[in-house]
Amino acid sequence: MSASPLTPLDYIAEGYWQDFLAGRSIAGGIAYETELRACTLDESLESLQRVDTLLSQVRRDMIKSGMWDEMTLLVDERYRNFMVFLAFYAGRVLAQQWQNKPHWYGQFELRKRYPELTLITDDFYQHMAVGYDNDGVKERLFFALEPIGLRLFGHIDRQFDAVQGGQVESGLYQAVSLRLPTILSNDVHSLSELTSNKVAINKITTHKATTHQVADSGNPSADSNTHVGTSQSNELLEKPQEVSIGTEHNLANAVVTDGESLAALSAMPDTVTELQTSVVPPESENPIKPELTKVKKPTAKPASPVKNTSTPEMFTQLLVELDEITVPQPTGDVQYQQARKVLDQFEQHIAKQNKSRRQVIFSDDHIAAKNKALLLLQAAAEDGNTAAMLRLAMYELLGEGLTADSDNQKKSGVDWVNQAASKNDSRAQRLLSKMYYQGVGVSQDIDSGKYWLEQAADNGHAEAANLVKQWQQADMLLTTQKQEQHSTKRYQLLIGAIIAVALLIIVII
Repeated sequence: MSASPLTPLDYIAEGYWQDFLAGRSIAGGIAYETELRACTLDESLESLQRVDTLLSQVRRDMIKSGMWDEMTLLVDERYRNFMVFLAFYAGRVLAQQWQNKPHWYGQFELRKRYPELTLITDDFYQHMAVGYDNDGVKERLFFALEPIGLRLFGHIDRQFDAVQGGQVESGLYQAVSLRLPTILSNDVHSLSELTSNKVAINKITTHKATTHQVADSGNPSADSNTHVGTSQSNELLEKPQEVSIGTEHNLANAVVTDGESLAALSAMPDTVTELQTSVVPPESENPIKPELTKVKKPTAKPASPVKNTSTPEMFTQLLVELDEITVPQPTGDVQYQQARKVLDQFEQHIAKQNKSRRQVIFSDDHIAAKNKALLLLQAAAEDGNTAAMLRLAMYELLGEGLTADSDNQKKSGVDWVNQAASKNDSRAQRLLSKMYYQGVGVSQDIDSGKYWLEQAADNGHAEAANLVKQWQQADMLLTTQKQEQHSTKRYQLLIGAIIAVALLIIVII
């Protein structure tokens, strides 16, 4: 498809950028202009990380000030200009990585050139897209407003569906990185020698249901006789395959690294022969105590593909929140995303089985792939990635983690949640509050549960904020009721005293 002449949006995008560089005011004004300049917009990939951090701070500030209302802000020209400017900037950075000029299309041009796209006229985030590369057949498009909207307003009840299918990325840095040319993607997305070394020096021993050792990846011949399927497992895991999240994510998966080979499992079919299951005698599972404060479940269906009734609800909710609530990650996101692709396949398969998690048995090849994904999670968690900490904690608390002893698994899981919560990850703080309320992994402690619930609310967790609000309203009602009861008693005592005095007067008279 040949390149088109400049569109009106091309002129607007260039005008916004030149006005920003010259320190001139953008027509209509722009919110957070001072903060934007502090981000040092030098057209680098790193600058997008600074922008993502700013967006998260804006979200927290709006929630704390009571301004966090999407529809209200979208009618404010200064906020719309803020988001449009960031979209223009992200498109500029992406096109520069492809050594091209960004080419912007509004909905009119998009409907004409790409009739296969299902565009919603009233959806602000679908109003424009940038073409950043033309390979002579079909131009690649990026709807840059989508990750901005998700980062500012995304939560469990507010889902963002990507125009081109799949999930909306959790930030501009991730969205742009996943669309880089293959060569640059190798530089940006490689797991680094550190991760490879961590995988190489670790061996995993699990309980009897999944007992086998994963061959040391630094020494292909190690433990070669552990079980019959070892060579087949290595063959499966070492074969790199492409796995897409959305239309263009296969660019990120073109990197052939030790961690990237995990993508092979993401393409596995949902068949009985590929995922071998068998029924074992049911085991008694520890009952989860109900949380003391109930909250109405959201009516909207979660965007996460994971919906697992055989897993405790607090963990299924965690998986949804890891998709829906974005928290900036300083490092380890590549490892986390690669591990997640594999582990999501396991969760989806478990969800389809009408049985307990402990009754689902996987083949040795798939267990090896899962353990390798857990090692990647551990590497990302040790590097400070809170999403990896939480996902790893879930498997430890379920007794499916890297730690062999069940008691140590619980301790390890609690430690990872505590570590993520201490980094002000609202998802971790909400999970920790549930753990204290229900006594999961820790002794039941209502005060600690309330403390972490309030911390999650302060850091922008919508459900936690709603619960705290309900709690405060309940406290106010109880206080008012007590005051009314106290006033009634005083009134009754006063009436009694008056009656007693009257009777005394009558007696004296």
